[in-house]
Amino acid sequence: MSQHSPSPTRGAPPARTPRRRGRLGPLPWIAPAVLLILFVVLWPVYEMVRTSFLRISTSGFVRGSAGLDKYRKLFGETDLGHVLLATVLWTVAVVGLTMLLSLGLAQLFDQRFPGRRFARWALIAPWAASVLMTAIGFRWMLDRTAGVLNTAMTDLGLIDGPRDWLGDPSTAWPWMVGVAVFVSLPFTTYTLLAGLQTVPAEVSEAAKVDGASAWQAYRRITLPLLRPAFLVGLVINLINVFNSFPVIWGMTQGGPSSDTATSTVFMYQLKATDIGESASMSVVNFALVVLLVLLFLKVSRWNREES
Repeated sequence: MSQHSPSPTRGAPPARTPRRRGRLGPLPWIAPAVLLILFVVLWPVYEMVRTSFLRISTSGFVRGSAGLDKYRKLFGETDLGHVLLATVLWTVAVVGLTMLLSLGLAQLFDQRFPGRRFARWALIAPWAASVLMTAIGFRWMLDRTAGVLNTAMTDLGLIDGPRDWLGDPSTAWPWMVGVAVFVSLPFTTYTLLAGLQTVPAEVSEAAKVDGASAWQAYRRITLPLLRPAFLVGLVINLINVFNSFPVIWGMTQGGPSSDTATSTVFMYQLKATDIGESASMSVVNFALVVLLVLLFLKVSRWNREES
């Protein structure tokens, strides 16, 4: 009786299947997140760009292609240059003050003092509240006729009569910057505080033993180690403040005219008269945000390790 070599089992999966799955790596696990990003981010961007080339009535009906007419109309707006300059100054002022104050607050909350836990909880309040609700609350406080600020300052003899704080751009801008910083402080402070708590205490103590002052130890040791957390807070603040809408809209709606409008608010103002032009402003705004972030990452050398 002859012996035969055993034949392979019928129906068994090919040996290459596990290897093929290994080549996919984490793709099966991240595919839902990738699809969500495509749907939530890229699809609206595509629709925004497509709309900017259409002629759309204020009621929302498409009247055909507009080509580049909406972009020509946008760049012909007399207020556009002022709005872009105001957007840059707004972003620099709010982000700069937020990062500076947050550094101080984070350093304070990293120390032990009576009531520290209550102070940390209190700082969360502006973050927990709606930004629009906060802006409207300040608008009522600054109201010319019913605002408590005018009443208090008049009673104290600080002003002769009620002032229209938000009706004059020279006073409206400082108040809006203050409110924007107020609502931005909690996130930035806690981001920097988390970074501070990763700095080994032994390093600072060794610097003090070597004769370094508290300021020298903070500048030469703490700040460099805080750089990753600082950059995260800075980038997120740049994006949020550049695209800020609730604070300005809730307090002045960009008025009078567009004197207190940034590019995001100006985009919303254009929507009332020309949806296509508003979409073209959205495209310009989106491109500016991407350019701003890329420029910042290049200047800060985000993906280079410290030598």
